[in-house]
Amino acid sequence: MSILIKGATILAMGGTHGAEPFTGDIHIVDDRIAAIGRNLQVAADTVIDGTDRLVMPGLVNAHLHSGEALYKGRYDNMPLEIWMLLAYPILGASALEERLIYLRTMLVGAESLRTGSTCLTDDVFEAPRQDIAKLGAVVQAYRDVGIRATVSGHVIDKNFLDTIPFAREMVPADLQAEVDANPTPTVDGYMAFAREAFDRFHGLDGRIRFMMAPSAPQRCTPELMLAVDAYARETKTPFHTHIVETKVQGVTGPVDYGKTLIAYMKDLGILHPGVTIAHSIWVTDADIAMMGEAGCSIVHNVISNQKLGAGIAPVRRLIDAGVNVALGSDGISTNDTPRMFDVMHAAGLIHKIGTADYGRWVTSTEVLHAATVAGAKSALIEHEVGHFAPGMKADMLVLDMRTANFTPRHDIRNHLVYAENGSSIEKVIVNGEIVVENGKCLKINEAALLAELRDLMPEFQARHTQTEAINWRFLESFHAIHKRCNAMDIGIHRLGTEPAFTSDAQESKGWPSNSWS
Repeated sequence: MSILIKGATILAMGGTHGAEPFTGDIHIVDDRIAAIGRNLQVAADTVIDGTDRLVMPGLVNAHLHSGEALYKGRYDNMPLEIWMLLAYPILGASALEERLIYLRTMLVGAESLRTGSTCLTDDVFEAPRQDIAKLGAVVQAYRDVGIRATVSGHVIDKNFLDTIPFAREMVPADLQAEVDANPTPTVDGYMAFAREAFDRFHGLDGRIRFMMAPSAPQRCTPELMLAVDAYARETKTPFHTHIVETKVQGVTGPVDYGKTLIAYMKDLGILHPGVTIAHSIWVTDADIAMMGEAGCSIVHNVISNQKLGAGIAPVRRLIDAGVNVALGSDGISTNDTPRMFDVMHAAGLIHKIGTADYGRWVTSTEVLHAATVAGAKSALIEHEVGHFAPGMKADMLVLDMRTANFTPRHDIRNHLVYAENGSSIEKVIVNGEIVVENGKCLKINEAALLAELRDLMPEFQARHTQTEAINWRFLESFHAIHKRCNAMDIGIHRLGTEPAFTSDAQESKGWPSNSWS
């Protein structure tokens, strides 16, 4: 099968044109881009008139937790450590049926596609434990809807109370005993699961990949972290983790390890280009330098971080240090949608308040780079997706530029970041196949699947309400931990992420350029 898009405005995000829009044609053969140019004289099964259309790479959601989709709209005004008591319960979680997992994932996959994400990294946590069949339900949903996805087996192999500073001091003994009675995964057990998951799912349909996802360095033993890293290197899959999302986690490194968590990772030998760190808010200048030297990635989850009151990642300093900065929605409870146009909009705005030095503000081109090229690099598939070039996978969006979002039309990049919300999307193409047209997912009956999920929700909500009550007994202790950690001075302040102006040697000269540099 082949598709020819003629006479479109193209934003390639790579190659000769980089992030400069130009007019041309794109020829797709099977699952890949065969040619890009002007007035291509080729035959095609489907010809799309590109007049007044923008064609750009599909957005890459580089950090997502689809498991939270069942809590969409349920929680508000809770910092992470309080919210996790309910969304990731320590006690009393009941296993979900595979059909509910499938529908939960489909909810995320369909909304992602319709709003412009052609590729996502889903860090799947399953309570009380994950198994191959449950992960298989996730994979099947993504296969059916037609999205490109990297999925994980999220793992924690330490007692939860030993992952939170001061918990052993502040949680009552009877509650500690209940938590201590819960078994934790073994290194051998998890690695056996990971190998089976890789063998079963990695490479399916040319769209599905598996990745290794130890939850966080303070939540996993060094033995597990090292085993995971070795296997990730062997299989050339991402090592995906969370580091210093909150002030509590910023305190964790100095209190529990006598060093920052980034320094702890470096000492373990697990800071390299295959590592992706979600969040990276409470990092020191020394941390940033280590991360840049290592060439690792971070995923900036700007909306989730705001909703949880977690802080603002120092994105400009991370970029300047050489860190690959991608964008993610994070979970569908701390963001409540996987919409990446919303994430781009927020990312474009929030970093204008960190410094008065407007030459260092994040540009719309940098935001688009983070949502495409950098996201693909984070997933270790930058040779396949994220920008346009002959031989790349054909993952792209076709947007109608006759909409209000592009009227009056000025800089296309500014329109995408500050005016577009996904409503101008006319077609979504993944792996050379049109999977969304005029707001409708073509491979599934989305309305029927949503109706089925709604029918199952009352029973799930009743179960989960009971689980919440069990875990709400930890509230007083965790409130005290949150308050104590946030009162501690660890030499990092994140309300304003930059000095007012850089030194004269670094200060930008002239009007800020809207180019990636």
